[in-house]
Amino acid sequence: MMQSTVLLLGLLSAVSAVPVEQLPLAAPLVESQIDSIFQTPQAPLTEPSAPRLHGKFLHVTDFHPDRYYKYGASIEDGSCHHGKGVAGYFGQEGSDCDSPYTLVNETFRWLAENLKDDLDFVIWTGDSARHDNDELIPRSEQEIVDLNQYMAQKWIDLFGTRKNSDRVRGVPHISVPVVPTFGNNDIAPHNIFRKGPNLWTKRFAEVWHDFIPEDQRHSFLAGGWFTSEVIPGKLAVISLNTMYFFDSNSAVDGCVEKSQPGYEHMEWLRVQLQILRSRNMKAILMGHVPPARTEEKTNWDETCWQKYTLWLDRYRDVVVSGLYGHMNVDHFMLQDSDDVDFAFLAQKNTSGTFEGLDGSTMDAAEPEAVRTKKNNKKKKGKKDKGDNKKKKLEKKRRKFLKKVGGPLAERFSVTLVSPSVVPNYFPTLRVIEYNTTGLESTTAADDQPSVLDTDVSAEHPEVSSQNTPGFEVEFKVPDAPSPTSPPGPAYSNQALSFLGYTQYFANLTRINAEVAAGGQSDPRVMFEVEYSTDDKSYRMKDLTVRSFYELAIRIAEEGDASARPHSQPTVAKRPKVNKAWRAFLSRAFAGFLDVDDLSDDLDAVQ
Repeated sequence: MMQSTVLLLGLLSAVSAVPVEQLPLAAPLVESQIDSIFQTPQAPLTEPSAPRLHGKFLHVTDFHPDRYYKYGASIEDGSCHHGKGVAGYFGQEGSDCDSPYTLVNETFRWLAENLKDDLDFVIWTGDSARHDNDELIPRSEQEIVDLNQYMAQKWIDLFGTRKNSDRVRGVPHISVPVVPTFGNNDIAPHNIFRKGPNLWTKRFAEVWHDFIPEDQRHSFLAGGWFTSEVIPGKLAVISLNTMYFFDSNSAVDGCVEKSQPGYEHMEWLRVQLQILRSRNMKAILMGHVPPARTEEKTNWDETCWQKYTLWLDRYRDVVVSGLYGHMNVDHFMLQDSDDVDFAFLAQKNTSGTFEGLDGSTMDAAEPEAVRTKKNNKKKKGKKDKGDNKKKKLEKKRRKFLKKVGGPLAERFSVTLVSPSVVPNYFPTLRVIEYNTTGLESTTAADDQPSVLDTDVSAEHPEVSSQNTPGFEVEFKVPDAPSPTSPPGPAYSNQALSFLGYTQYFANLTRINAEVAAGGQSDPRVMFEVEYSTDDKSYRMKDLTVRSFYELAIRIAEEGDASARPHSQPTVAKRPKVNKAWRAFLSRAFAGFLDVDDLSDDLDAVQ
């Protein structure tokens, strides 16, 4: 687990930098058995009704289904395909093995029985094929497509209906929007995704036919990206193809050169966000690989990270949040707009970092009383100690607010990373609640056409001097929100703001032991609540940026070695137990690893 703790340490450094069953052993599957398992039975399709919003959606990621997983196999080679060993009936938690079909099927059974009728839409952030980690059974392109088709059918079985108009053609209808994206293991070779249109955009356009809006299919074919209007006229989910940003994709080279698909993707994203702004709509950005960026861990090419962070800042009135997977851990990260460097993006030799973003509403977000107090001349006269103390506190507060972008911390944006279904630790699911104020009469998406797509090939201004620090950049720099416009749902609790989430997990250690002991005649996987963001450890009243900023401060301030409960106090008084730090460590690995052991490992790394 040292690799995981090193990764976590690197992610923590980014936060710290923020100022503030016994069944008979299964025999190896023969081909006829594999085909039998793969053919998922069709659920009965029913007539759809006009669903009202529930204020909840599901984020699920990294299933990694493996048709060759063998119960009772060895875990030594990291595949659970061969030999005899401890591989559990529902998957081997804490290993590098992928998910058996038993786990995938039970996950969808649990969703059908417990969450199906409460969800407005689903965000499904990729990696729906097994890893290519078994030299004896190498992956094929067809297997990858087949596994993704298997997963797509699972969603159709869960949410499938038929409309009268579709019965002649026999086309399934999805009552709840499901928005997919490419994972780095959904292609072959893994990580390598060339400029589109390509084999993968063409094949997946068919695999995900029921999930991609018809008017978005040409965008998807071109580059694997698309937009789904999950709440018509109110909220869109933008599915990013992060393979074009992924630093491990050697087939592409960043987001600056116009010949690169990353450049085209970022331009497309900018246009989508601009259209949403003009329609007074909001957006959730989603993808597989998150924009992690620390000294220890960088996921994206720097040019792509820079543009993405700039876009998030300039469209902070539109973007609600970013949701990602890939890392298999529970994490969040803050993007700092002060790190946007136009000299770097302009590919100049000019040194220096662009400090801040001109034209922003950060200072405008400061309360009027504070701005007035700044500009008024101070009265002369002797001040008592109380007045001096208040003056210093007020000055400190103003300095802090200016530094973080006003009382809503608009200098920053938030990325949420959900842990995985594949049991590298424990299988997880996340249900996010959002504010439906004023949306009570709104219905979820029901085949309403999207009008978001725009051909960006003709909209590539060579240079935009607007709000730039004197550098020529080969892309259009978006306008910031108007100083008179209200803050967006990422910063102020309003309609579509994220209120909190509930993290569910399945304790495979207990479940597999019960199956091995013969305690379950009909083996089941039950997910239970791991935590909610409003609990006593996180104490988050909502999921706005300021709430995450404050949580990051508590984790960072209380996360040093001297405050950890396992450490020996240097004085007679025992250090205060840090609930935020301990909770964060435990939750990062879905409660699978012992918190004190994790703390010791991190101390050793440091």
